[in-house]
Amino acid sequence: MKLFKIHESDNVAVAIETIGSGECVETGGETVRANMEIPAGHKIALADIGEGEAVVKYGCPIGLAGEKIKKGDWIHVHNIRTGLGDLLTYFYEPAGAKNPAGPKEEVFFQGFERKDGTVGVRNEIWIIPTVGCVNNVAGAIAGWANAFVRGSVEAVVPFPHPYGCSQMGDDQEHTRVILSDLVNHPNAGGVLVLGLGCENSNIDVLKSYIGDYDGNRVKFLVCQECEDEIARGVELVKELIDFAAPMERVPVSASRLIVGLKCGGSDGFSGITANPLVGKFSDLLIGAGGTTILTEVPEMFGAETLLMNRCESEELFDDTVALINDFKNYFKSHNQTIYENPSPGNKKGGISTLEDKSLGCTQKSGSAPVRGVLDYGERVMRPGLNLLAAPGNDLVAATALAASGAHIVLFTTGRGTPFASPVPTLKISSNSSLAERKAGWIDFNAGVLVEGVTMEETAKGLFDLVIETASGRKVCSEEAGFHDMAIFKQGVTL
Repeated sequence: MKLFKIHESDNVAVAIETIGSGECVETGGETVRANMEIPAGHKIALADIGEGEAVVKYGCPIGLAGEKIKKGDWIHVHNIRTGLGDLLTYFYEPAGAKNPAGPKEEVFFQGFERKDGTVGVRNEIWIIPTVGCVNNVAGAIAGWANAFVRGSVEAVVPFPHPYGCSQMGDDQEHTRVILSDLVNHPNAGGVLVLGLGCENSNIDVLKSYIGDYDGNRVKFLVCQECEDEIARGVELVKELIDFAAPMERVPVSASRLIVGLKCGGSDGFSGITANPLVGKFSDLLIGAGGTTILTEVPEMFGAETLLMNRCESEELFDDTVALINDFKNYFKSHNQTIYENPSPGNKKGGISTLEDKSLGCTQKSGSAPVRGVLDYGERVMRPGLNLLAAPGNDLVAATALAASGAHIVLFTTGRGTPFASPVPTLKISSNSSLAERKAGWIDFNAGVLVEGVTMEETAKGLFDLVIETASGRKVCSEEAGFHDMAIFKQGVTL
C-alpha cells in the first residue's frame, strides 16, 4: 500500500511511501497518477479542487485551495490555506458519545498505595526548588544523595526551573500551583522543598498551596537559614529515603490509572497511526474505569467542535467553549496570529494547516464523552476523558499533565524527541523509520499500522506496555536519566 485514504468523503490521500512523478497508485478502488513527486506523509489530490474550495481529510475540511488543484497534484503549504476564523460562535449539538468498552477482564498494575489514598507508579524522591536561584543546589543535593538510594526508592530527582520570583499575576500563581501539584504528586515517595528565603514564592507562601502534608514525606529547607545547605539537604533526603524505601508495590486496579495524552513533532503519519492508536488506548483505559487527559489547546483549533459535541453536559460544553476562546484571546492579546501553528518540522512531515494538525491531534481523545474540563494546574477529579488548559509546547504541556495528576504521559511523534517530564513519558513513533533510527528515544512503534498489523493487536500491545510501565518498567527517557519540567509563562518579568 502506497496511498492511504482516511475517510470515504476525502478528496485527498496520504502517501505512505514517496510516490514518483508520473507513477499511478491506487486507494479504495480508485487510481490516481501523480503529476509530481509526492513525499511520504504528504497529500495527493484525488480529484480536481477549485480555488477556494475545501480540501477534505479525516472527513472534514483541513483548509481551502489557494489555487486550482488538479487530480494528482501535491497538496501542501504552496497551494492550501487555512479556512479558520478568529472567535467563533458555537452551538451544543451532542453527538451521543458513549463510554467505550474496556478489556474483558479487570486489569491490574503494580503500584504504590499512598497514605492519602492516592496511587503512584514510581517511588522517587523529588527535590522541588521554590525559585530558580537554588537550582544548582538542588542538583548538587541530588548528585550526592543518589548514592544512598535503596529499597524500593528508584532515584533522587531534582526539578530545576527559572521561576518563583520576579513574577506577577497569573505567572506567579501558575508557579505556585504547579510546584504544589508536584509536591503532592503520588509518584514521589518523598519530597524536599528547597527554598532560598527571600523569594516571592517562598516556602511559607507555598505551604498554603500544598495544604495538609505528611511531615515524614515532605521536608523543607531554606538555604539562607543554614550554614551548609548541601550537607543539610543530603541529610533530609536520606530521611526521606528511609521513609520511602520500605514501601512495596501492590496490585492496583487500572481504574485508578491516569494517563496524559500529548503529541509533538507530528508528521503526515501521526493522524493515521500514532494518534488514532492512542485514541484507541484512551477508550480501553476509560472502558476499564480509568482516566485520560488531553491538552495542548491551540492544537484543538479547527477540530474543537468534535470535542464540544462529545461533552457529557451543556455545562461542560460551555467550559470547553471558554477553554478554546480563552486561548484564542491569549494569542490576540499578544498580537499573534491564532492559526500560524504548524512548525517547520510539522510542515516537512506533511502537515499543511492548523486544521490538518488539529484533526490529527484530537484523535488521541478516542471516542469517549468529555467528562471534565480543567484549568491549568487543576487536579483531575472525574474518571474518563478530561480536557486540560495548557499550550502546545511539549515541556510545558507534559508538565501540566503531570501536575493535573497524570501518572504517565503518552507522547506521539513523527519526528522524534528525547525530552522527558516529571512522570514517565512514553514515546510512540508514527512511522517505523523513526522507531528504527531512534531506538533510544522511541518506546513503541505505531508505524506497523500501515504495514498490515491491525489496530486491535497494536492497541493491545500499547495497553500492555502502559500497564508494564505503571508497574515499574522504565521508558527510554528514564533509562537515559532524563526528567524535565517547565511552567507556563505569559507575562512580565520584573
